[in-house]
Amino acid sequence: MKRIMAIDYGDARTGIAVSDATLTLTGDAWVVHNKRMEQVAQTISEEVVARDVSSIIIGYPKNMDGTIGVRAEKSEQLVKILRSLCDDDVEIKLWDERMTTVSAHRVLTNVGKHGKKRKKTVDAVAASLILESYLSFLRG
Repeated sequence: MKRIMAIDYGDARTGIAVSDATLTLTGDAWVVHNKRMEQVAQTISEEVVARDVSSIIIGYPKNMDGTIGVRAEKSEQLVKILRSLCDDDVEIKLWDERMTTVSAHRVLTNVGKHGKKRKKTVDAVAASLILESYLSFLRG
């Protein structure tokens, strides 16, 4: 079975999480430190091949009222770039991720991560939460 990758795109840091081979839970999660969307997309496309990923789920941070803001527009731009870099058989979807970063901060607070330690991992945790949400959706 191929894996699913979730992305929490940010201006300076992008969280990435990849499912395990059974599509049950997050296998790996890490952060890409780069401000250039094109380079982040290139890194993602390379990881898609290396990790045998069939689907990319990109966090789509709509405003709380459901409208599309600047952050969501950046996610849409990332989708366009990834579609040009990835094979046609790789599915790329936007996934509503309202409140994911807030939830990630809450998780890190609960495990005692603060300050610089939190900043280093919050995006990976957010990507993991996006992935877990999507995997739960698939399970019905």
